[in-house]
Amino acid sequence: MYDYLIVGAGLYGAVFARELTNRGKRCLVIDRRDHIAGNVYTENVSGIQVHRYGAHIFHTSDREVWDYVNQFAEFNNYINSPIAVYHDELYNLPFNMNTFSKMWGIRTPAEARAKIAEQVAALNITQPRNLEEQALSLVGTDVYTKLVKEYTEKQWGRDCRELPAFIIKRLPCRFTYDNNYFNDRYQGIPIGGYTAMVEKMLSGVEVRLNTDYFDLIRQEPNIARRIVYTGCIDEFFGYRLGALSYRSVRFETEELEMPDYQGNAVVNYTSHQQPYTRIIEHKHFEFGTQPTTVISREYSAEWKPGMEPYYPVNDAENGALYAEYRKLADETGNVIFGGRLGQYRYYDMDKVIRAALDDLKSV
Repeated sequence: MYDYLIVGAGLYGAVFARELTNRGKRCLVIDRRDHIAGNVYTENVSGIQVHRYGAHIFHTSDREVWDYVNQFAEFNNYINSPIAVYHDELYNLPFNMNTFSKMWGIRTPAEARAKIAEQVAALNITQPRNLEEQALSLVGTDVYTKLVKEYTEKQWGRDCRELPAFIIKRLPCRFTYDNNYFNDRYQGIPIGGYTAMVEKMLSGVEVRLNTDYFDLIRQEPNIARRIVYTGCIDEFFGYRLGALSYRSVRFETEELEMPDYQGNAVVNYTSHQQPYTRIIEHKHFEFGTQPTTVISREYSAEWKPGMEPYYPVNDAENGALYAEYRKLADETGNVIFGGRLGQYRYYDMDKVIRAALDDLKSV
């Protein structure tokens, strides 16, 4: 018997495994996939660390979390500065003075503020009824039309007028010429990729891949005293209350016989002209100089059974259903539910690690 069966070899499970092993507990980590590291998994293609499940850029203002991950990897100084393409126009993200200067031909923060205020006032939206009205009331017509509307519709697979307003609580505008997407104090990519980092986290821990939790527990129901479960919470309970909604992502990845495809790691395509949401060029995450390059086109998709769930649909209906599953989870004394699927929450990487470290305090 193990002290802990940890279901999922992603960041949440790896933190639990590392810390419990350090405490002298006997842990078994399983994953239904053929690799560790969950969605942060990176694989070497012609010397390039390819983010198989989409771009993962580590950023945090939590010094404890930053110090924690630096035990297992050395991080480079990559700064995320995405580019947005709308038809034949190109803009910097996040919305900043470079964006506004290109869009309106202005130069000063005062001019940009005045332009946004003028457009917002003309719309006279007092109580936003949906995502479209919420976004328009925050950034006005031009920014919404070129950089928010169609990109969001591709992400969610529905018209912005059909999406609830609270999905966009704010759309930050920076009135400086700063293309750094994140405001966090610490940012970078682990040199050599995330897989190597998670391998170090799991050093000395027994790991079984290609192993399904439900198959294992049927065969060995008493395999562990406690379970840490990072899969879908509704699946754990056999969907007895109904299925939660998720969004999935499909990738088209190819290696190209050229040293550079787009000159930037992340380029978003914000119109319906392209069916994909963005193109990732992986070598730029580590400032690669390889003679070839690897790109991935990302297509957002409605999740269906058999697909990989990437992030929850946090609307009111799903929130209420998750609350009911949470009650069931609280009644399950020997199971800890964690991670983005176990807690039905859209987590950045640092927040996953923070949640795991906090949850470990009560174990």
